Amino acid sequence: MALRMGLMFVAVFLLLQTAIMAQDLPPDQQLPPVASPTHRVDVNQLPVLDTTPAFDPVAATQQWIARLNSQARAKSDAYAEGGEVLQLVDLIYGLGVAALLLWLKISARIRDWVQRLTPGRAWQVMLYAIAYVTAVTVLTLPLSIYEGYIREHNFGLSNQTFLQWAGDFATMFAVTLAVAVIFLPLLYAAIRAARQTWWLWGAGISILFMIFMLGIYPVVVAPLYNHYSPLPDTPLKQQILALARANHVPADTVWVVDESRRSPRISANVSGFLGTTRISLNDNLLNQGTPDEVLAVVGHELGHYVLGHIMRLVLLFALLILAGFGFVAVGFRYATELFGESWRVRQPDDLAGLPLLVALMSIFIFLAMPVTNSITRATEREADLFGVNAARKPDAFASVVLKLSPYRKLDPNPIEETIFFDHPSGKNRISMMMSWKAQHIRDTDIRDTVRDNPH
Repeated sequence: MALRMGLMFVAVFLLLQTAIMAQDLPPDQQLPPVASPTHRVDVNQLPVLDTTPAFDPVAATQQWIARLNSQARAKSDAYAEGGEVLQLVDLIYGLGVAALLLWLKISARIRDWVQRLTPGRAWQVMLYAIAYVTAVTVLTLPLSIYEGYIREHNFGLSNQTFLQWAGDFATMFAVTLAVAVIFLPLLYAAIRAARQTWWLWGAGISILFMIFMLGIYPVVVAPLYNHYSPLPDTPLKQQILALARANHVPADTVWVVDESRRSPRISANVSGFLGTTRISLNDNLLNQGTPDEVLAVVGHELGHYVLGHIMRLVLLFALLILAGFGFVAVGFRYATELFGESWRVRQPDDLAGLPLLVALMSIFIFLAMPVTNSITRATEREADLFGVNAARKPDAFASVVLKLSPYRKLDPNPIEETIFFDHPSGKNRISMMMSWKAQHIRDTDIRDTVRDNPH
C-alpha cells in the first residue's frame, strides 16, 4: 500500500514539473505539434536499355566468305569441279576395264584356269577374286596415280613422297584383296543357292557384310592406314570428354591420328558400331585449329552418334543396295542375252560374269549419286545443328568451314550441290551457323563473342 502511494506521488510530481516548464517558455518558443516533413517524389518509368549488339546473319555470312580471297576461291573451285568430272571419268574408265576383261575373254580364261586348279567352288571363287582384283588394280593404276598422287600434289593436298603414297596404295590393295576373298565366296554361294531370287540373297549378304565392316573398321582396318595414339591429358581433352558424357556418348578416351604425314586436311570422327565407338581427331585439326574450333568439330561428330545416323544410314543404304541388286539382275539378264556367247558368260553364278556385275553396279551407283548424296547431306546438316547446340561455338565452326575450303567448294550452284556434294556447301553451313547465332544473340556467352568479334 505504501509502495503504491509512493509511485502515484512520483507520477504526479513529474506531470506538474513538465507543465511548469512549459509555462515558463516564451510564447514563440513553445512547441506546438507539427507534421512530419515530406518531399514530392516524381516516379517515372525507367528506360529499358537493350545492350544486345546489332547482328545481321546474312551480312555476317558474306563477311565470312569474303575472308577467302579470289585466288583461293578459284583454286578451291577448280579442285571441286575437277573432282566432279573425274567421277564420270572413273565410271567410263571402269566400264572400259570391264569391257576389256569380257570382250577379250580374259575373265573367262581366269574362270577356266581356277576350275582346273580345284574342284571346290569356294576355292575357285577365292582364286578368281585374287586374279580379278589384281588385274583391275594394274589396269586402273595410271588413273589411281594421277588422282591419288599427281593431282593431290598439284593442289597442295598431299605431304607424301611417291614411295609413301605407294605404301598406302599397297595397303589399300591388300585390304581390298582380303575383303574380296572373304565376301565373294559368300556372295556366289548365295547366288548359286537362290537361283532366280539370287539378287535378293546377294543384297542380303552385302548388307550384312556392310554392317560387319562398320563394326570392325575402326579397330581393325583404320589402324592399318594410320597410327593412333591417345590424346594427352590436357584441358582440351577433358572438355571433349565432358562434351561426350553430357551427350551420352560412351567414350573414355580421345585418339589422335597422324594424318599430317599424308595431307594437310583436317577432320575428326566418332566411328564404330555395336560397341566399337571411339572419338578420333587428326593431328591437323589439333595443329591448325583453336580449342574452340576443335570443340565445334567434335560437337558435330558427336551429333552423328547421338542422332543415330549410323543406324539410319545402314537402313537407307540397305534399301539402295537392294535396289542396286535389282538393277544388276535386270541388266545382267539383258546383257548376257545379247553378248553372253561372245563373253563366254552363262548365268549370274558364272565367275566370268563378275566384271559385268561390277560394271552394272557401278552404273547404278553413279546414277544414284544424287540420292546417296542427299541422304548424307541431310545427316551432315543435322549434325551441324546438333554440334552448334552442344558446343555453342558458331564462329569457330564457320572458321573451320573456311579451313575445309581448299578441297570443298564454298558456293556451288544448287544443281551442283544436289548431285555431287555429300556435305552441305560451305556457304550453307556458315549461313546456318550465323542464323543460329542471330537467334541466340541475347545469350550471355554469344553476346560477348559478338562484342569481341562482330562476325
